[in-house]
Amino acid sequence: MELNTQMHLLNPLSPDLKKDSTREGYGKALLELGEKDSRIVALTADLAESVRVHYFAEKFPQRFFQCGICEQNMAVVAAGLAYAGKIPFLSSFGAFSPGRNWEQIRSAICYGNANAKIVSTHTGLTVGEDGATHQALEDVSLMRSIPNIRVLVPCDFEQAKKAIHAAAKINGPVYVRAGREKMPVFTTQETPFELGKISLYKDGSDISIFASGALVHESLLAAAELEKEGISAAVLNVYDLTEMDNSTIEKYAKKTGAFVTVEDHQIKGGLGSAICESVCETHPVPVHRMGMRMEFGQSGKGSELLKHYGLYSSNIAKVAKEQLKTKKR
Repeated sequence: MELNTQMHLLNPLSPDLKKDSTREGYGKALLELGEKDSRIVALTADLAESVRVHYFAEKFPQRFFQCGICEQNMAVVAAGLAYAGKIPFLSSFGAFSPGRNWEQIRSAICYGNANAKIVSTHTGLTVGEDGATHQALEDVSLMRSIPNIRVLVPCDFEQAKKAIHAAAKINGPVYVRAGREKMPVFTTQETPFELGKISLYKDGSDISIFASGALVHESLLAAAELEKEGISAAVLNVYDLTEMDNSTIEKYAKKTGAFVTVEDHQIKGGLGSAICESVCETHPVPVHRMGMRMEFGQSGKGSELLKHYGLYSSNIAKVAKEQLKTKKR
């Protein structure tokens, strides 16, 4: 499979890919930022090790705020710190932030354009055994609906680090969606990360697969399967869900004539909705949204749950082949 050489990717088919989590990428990047900028502070809701801010807390205890199990208060404290000139990173599980403190994020942070960064480290089905109550599958939708905030969904450990560094440079609210489970790391330090852009990881002419988060890797595996059947699939990583890259979406609508979107999230309000919102205004084509079809998850290993709900490479390839038929009608 030929990848876009400008992206400096590792071979996604390699069995030797290391695995790490995007929450670990967050923790390591936050520590790096803290060493360079004394304005960086960290807050959490009694989950320092789980959200990986314990690295920061151990080195900078005077810049770490343990807010207890009170996510609403944590958001308001973060807003106050931001208005005082600090750059706060507040972290919890996605089910609790933004799940529990959405109103405080909206009114205390986003309404005043406070320079606060919200990072959720346990999102999607890959939260796994914690079950439906902790599998945040609506967080992107919640955050995309608020003005003034940028929503970033990195695909692996390396991209998570880039997203956190980028968030620190933005003057205003940012939401970064991270995950609990260790997943293949196939981007590198040289892989570009540009806000407001969609990254083309593999070119193709028959169908376009737009993916975000952990399912970018599965989509590349699906493209490899399709290639064996003579089907040319483009794979595009959508990590910035705020400013949609309309020119790239329109280009591939004209080039391939059919889309599949893949996300570890409800199909309403997330990546699939964002792509549909864009393409319907530029160059309408059939779009099949893969994700959670407005249902709750359940307890189980993350990989088992992704397979149970059809979010794995072979099923993505199957859906892509079905979607090819829609553009021939």
